[in-house]
Amino acid sequence: MKYLLTFIISIFVLTGCQNETEVREDNETSREEVSNTTKNEENSTESKFINMSTEDWDVEVLADNLHYPWDIKVLDDFIVMPEVVGTIAVLEDGQLKRYNLQTSDPIVQEGGSGLLGIALADDFLESGIAYLYHTYRTESGLANKVIQVLYDGESWKETNVLLDGIPGHELYNGGRIAIGPDGKLYVATGWAHEEEFAQDIDNLGGKILRMNLDGSIPEDNPFPDSYVYSYGHRNPQGLAWNSDGTIMYSSEHGESAHDEINIIEPGKNYGWPIITGDEEREGMEKALLHSGNDTWAPSGVTFFEDHLFIAGLKGQSLYVYNEAASSLDVIFTSNERLRNVYPFEGDLYVITTNTSPRAGNPGEDDRLLKLSPRK
Repeated sequence: MKYLLTFIISIFVLTGCQNETEVREDNETSREEVSNTTKNEENSTESKFINMSTEDWDVEVLADNLHYPWDIKVLDDFIVMPEVVGTIAVLEDGQLKRYNLQTSDPIVQEGGSGLLGIALADDFLESGIAYLYHTYRTESGLANKVIQVLYDGESWKETNVLLDGIPGHELYNGGRIAIGPDGKLYVATGWAHEEEFAQDIDNLGGKILRMNLDGSIPEDNPFPDSYVYSYGHRNPQGLAWNSDGTIMYSSEHGESAHDEINIIEPGKNYGWPIITGDEEREGMEKALLHSGNDTWAPSGVTFFEDHLFIAGLKGQSLYVYNEAASSLDVIFTSNERLRNVYPFEGDLYVITTNTSPRAGNPGEDDRLLKLSPRK
């Protein structure tokens, strides 16, 4: 692994575009305070991964016949990957097995819809409890729901619907879910191709939602009797917290360009569709970083050794947030669309979804890669 004592202040220009993102401009004082906190927190280690490249990682292919895996969780020799068609791929002790998820409403996979994000209970290996986000069909069209499921070693079955009626679409569903440091379940939802949804507090589309693990609304949510934690989002697909759990980050697809990395604060408005790029408006939040006229098509994000890592679809790269340069730097590429990244015991696990949801049915040639930084 190569470590440099200086920072590279260059942004990799990536061609192409994927319809996803906009920028929110905001309360500058609040954002600066959060940014300074992040900088002080990471100052001692911020150069560790900057200027790394593909050659600085040892790559092991753990599986190469996945069917559009959308999320990943790693528990030692037990790796869980929901696939959009409604199956859950489990890699256990090196052996890949698929399970059909049993749900009360059939999972609908059309374009970018289907079985998407997963979160595992802290005691999953004992309880088998997990939480999933999936698309289903209603009389009025596609919608999404959050469900609790049980894995008993033989099957995956829905045991409870925590929240349904989340607006759905062939492309813009958000889909990432995560259990935060506070023990609450966070859910990223898309704008469902209806611009008014994101700014409507009474609508669940274009939001980050927060709920108790039983599906009830936490008393300390920013809006009374509402799941809404933040709003004004377009198509967020990544959720992560920094190493001490004090700062929440999200990634968000922009429309043709202006993909975003945001710091999420309760009750804040992140501006879609009113402001994009470097536009500003009072009461709307400014993105920590955006891609300008280029695109990363960022999906899953994670923290690894005090660095924010971002999986890129259109950019076909794994990025690290370079705070000093205010950029996302490419540190790995396999010329594949990277859907999500997950850290475990000093390594990064990356899943690919190499068929664009705009291109039709998902392929069966996606991969699970294990990246180990060279010493």
